[in-house]
Amino acid sequence: MVDARSVTLSIRGLSKEYVPGKPVLQSIDLDIDPDGITAIIGPSGTGKSTLIRCINRLVEPTVGSIHFNQQDIVGLNRSALRLVRRQIGMVFQEYNLVERLTVMENLLTGRLGFVSAWQAWRRDYSQEDISQAFSLLEIVGLSGFENQRADSLSGGQRQRVGIARAVMQKPRLLLADEPTSSLDPKTSVEIMQLLVSISEKFQIPVVVNMHDVGLAKRFASRIIGMSAGRIVYDGDALGLSDPVLQTIYGGEDWMQ
Repeated sequence: MVDARSVTLSIRGLSKEYVPGKPVLQSIDLDIDPDGITAIIGPSGTGKSTLIRCINRLVEPTVGSIHFNQQDIVGLNRSALRLVRRQIGMVFQEYNLVERLTVMENLLTGRLGFVSAWQAWRRDYSQEDISQAFSLLEIVGLSGFENQRADSLSGGQRQRVGIARAVMQKPRLLLADEPTSSLDPKTSVEIMQLLVSISEKFQIPVVVNMHDVGLAKRFASRIIGMSAGRIVYDGDALGLSDPVLQTIYGGEDWMQ
């Protein structure tokens, strides 16, 4: 039995059906420790993104429980969910930035859940928030970019802004939905290195959904392998033998 106090996230019996009788997720049981990088791998359509998005209820689970810091977030009303989401940062595949806003303005949107609607409309942020944003720009390697519009940045730079914005929430959990899939191999490595650094520096557990098995083996302390909506592997990189990878992805041709 896992001690609930030793985990950040505990998922039990989680299933999701977009179409009745056709489950995308099937009876997922998963505990996430309060540190390190957990990578979720598996073929397209196996439910990786759905699982990530169920955790913060961007997608509503069909059945099951999701305990975050010992509170079941499934079924929470809108105001209670808003409070929980403040503690769960999200990094998106396509960055999800406001293109016409500056880098600094995009970072500060990470604090919107902590200010009133009037303050948000006036973009009235505290000096502490502004100082934190400048500090994060330095950490993610974008010092001096604060006044550049988001639409002038490269893909890697946009993802760095997305990561910094998520950390602006001071989250207790960071979710990353395919954060490297739109990036070249060199930039993908840099983004994964940054996520590891962020996790260690701020002591934030990171759950990242990804296609690149090599990146997962290189950077994740724990790997979850999914196939057909189920977890079929849960372990470290050393356990990802060829037979295990064939169980996850099916067949052998792709391994040549």
